[in-house]
Amino acid sequence: MKVLVVGGGGREHALVWKIRQSPRVREVYCAPGNAGIAREATCVNIGAEDITGLRDFAREKGIDLTVVGPEAPLNAGIADLFQEAGLRIFGPSRAAAEIEGSKVLAKEIMAKYGIPTADYAVFDRPDRAAAYIKQKGAPCVVKADGLAAGKGVIVAMDEQAALDAVCSIMVDRIFGSAGDRVVVEECLTGEEVSILAFTDGYNVVPMVSSQDHKRVFDGDQGPNTGGMGAYAPAPVYSPEVHRRTVEEILVPIVRALDAEGRTYRGVIYAGLMVTPKGPKVLEFNARFGDPEAQPVLTLLDTDLVEIMEAVLENRLDRVEIRWKKQASVCVVLASGGYPGSYEKGKVIRGLDQIPEGVVVFHAGTAQKDGETVTAGGRVLGVTALGPDIPAAIEAAYAAAGKISFEGMHYRRDIGKKALKHLSG
Repeated sequence: MKVLVVGGGGREHALVWKIRQSPRVREVYCAPGNAGIAREATCVNIGAEDITGLRDFAREKGIDLTVVGPEAPLNAGIADLFQEAGLRIFGPSRAAAEIEGSKVLAKEIMAKYGIPTADYAVFDRPDRAAAYIKQKGAPCVVKADGLAAGKGVIVAMDEQAALDAVCSIMVDRIFGSAGDRVVVEECLTGEEVSILAFTDGYNVVPMVSSQDHKRVFDGDQGPNTGGMGAYAPAPVYSPEVHRRTVEEILVPIVRALDAEGRTYRGVIYAGLMVTPKGPKVLEFNARFGDPEAQPVLTLLDTDLVEIMEAVLENRLDRVEIRWKKQASVCVVLASGGYPGSYEKGKVIRGLDQIPEGVVVFHAGTAQKDGETVTAGGRVLGVTALGPDIPAAIEAAYAAAGKISFEGMHYRRDIGKKALKHLSG
């Protein structure tokens, strides 16, 4: 088989790494890829959002399966375009991917079908959103309706912060047209967990649980990022939380999307808050999470290509999906200044000193004059397996300590929340 992976970040490197392990795969291409991916696949200079260029390349090269990493091409309709051309592609249709592309649509579907989530209101005018916030008070959460690269959610602990968030999104347009509408919702309390699941539109098979760390600094301080690290499995995701998540959230959302004429095939991601009243949905994503994909895929024991083909052929219930009885931790090494402005082109040292059992997934890297250099905000995802979470944490940080580049920053507490559950 020839496989094309769309995207160029850490998630896509993890996908390439896992897909290459399939005995059925002969060649892997990645568009556009990065310096790390280039060591494992043929990188193609086509942007992830150039969906017609990607279609033409897949036709020309006789690609047997295309796997989409990021959300933007899915929301632009890449799956529909490929299917019309008779090309096999793993990822939901444009209509199904709108569960991520529109926060408003997601909330409306959850409300209609009784899927547990936070109370909310939708506004297309900043003055009305501000009036609602003044009436309701804080804390609250302000969300841009459209895609904002994982940064369109602002948790406001006081009224002024909420009003400032509305102004930033709807007046200053920091997320562009994604801020045409905002969702203002109640601030749920509890612990977050990410649940990704494979679905063929009817059958739903959850993956191992994981927990992302969105804030840039230790102790969940500072602005939201695309994700500073993740670990799997998450102890907060107990057997009872799992049962309720499957019965009250995952199966109902797949059934609801089908009923709405948005049949969903691919990976659906539920970002949950485990509240005192049970799991509630914070958001849905239409693809593998980043960085959650890195620890989750390192724990997957089954051929990923076999699972993807079962999804496309509506026979997911006939595939046994196995997971390693281990833990995995991913620590993201970021550029100084991220998620704000940062410099690129910093030489990365120490990549040749990584011990066995640790995988360094490249996110924002490039090759320049024979050196691997920084080319993004999130640069590397140092991912380590261990017999348990404490061991995986230790291995990930030991490896991270061997890598350096000017301005490098990373959180020192990835996985720490898991330890309090384990010690209790």
